[in-house]
Formats: sequence, structure tokens, C-alpha cells
Amino acid sequence: MDAKKNLIVDAVALAVYAVVANPALTGIAAHEWAGLGLVLVFLVHAAAHADWVAETTRSALRCPSWSRTGNLALDACIVVAFMVCVVSGILVSGAVLPALGYYAQGYYFWDPLHAVSAKVLLALLLVHVVVHARWFMRFAMRGKDAEHADELE
Repeated sequence: MDAKKNLIVDAVALAVYAVVANPALTGIAAHEWAGLGLVLVFLVHAAAHADWVAETTRSALRCPSWSRTGNLALDACIVVAFMVCVVSGILVSGAVLPALGYYAQGYYFWDPLHAVSAKVLLALLLVHVVVHARWFMRFAMRGKDAEHADELE
């Protein structure tokens, strides 16, 4: 996928996350259903960057560098935090789970876990955006030349 499409996928993923992550803006029921939709957005984002993950993993194993290994570790932490947030969110759900005819026990475990994982996810995503800010800036300044900017990192 070219850099422009990657940037569009990234921007859509971040915008959807920003809306979904704010239940005061959407209401709890919409927050829960949109959160499930965010899983789809995340899968599209991950698929768009699958080549990068494969290449980064190969190069990190072949010739480790702090930059590539750090990016890979950051992305792995984001995936873990996202999955914990999704699973705990489903299990604490007051709209989605009952609509499907299910009930999960352990609210006093899942609710704080969901709150903490959501905050950790937000912090990691902010770090992720800052780490890749140079790529965004290069793309904005040079347009198509930014297609190869990720090769320099």
C-alpha cells in the first residue's frame, strides 16, 4: 500500500478511536457498539501495515537496532493493551452483551481493568504518534517522496 493510502487508513483509525474512546461524547451504548466496530478498523490498520511488521521483524532479528526493535515493542504493547481493552469492555458491557443474550460475571474485576487498559492504550497511541511524527512531517512536506521515508527509520 502506498504512503498516501497508509496515511488515510492511519488517520481514519485515529479519528474513530478518538470518538470511540470518549463514552461521554457518544453515550455508553454507542461507545460499546462503536468499540466493536473499532476492532474492524484495527484489523484494516494491521493489514495495511503487515508488510512493515514482517520486514521490521526480519530486520530486527537479522540486524537489531534500537529504532526498529523499539517500534516493534511499542506496537506489540499497543496490540496487547487494545486486546485487553476490547475483551474487558465486552465483559463489562451493559448494552452489547445483553443484546446478544449473555451476561458476564466479575464486573468489579473487568471494569477497572477496562479503565486502566484504555488509559494505557491512549498513552501508548500518543507515544506511537509522536514516534512517527517525523514520517508524517516528511509526508506532508514532500508528498510522494515520503513513500520511502519509512525505509530510513
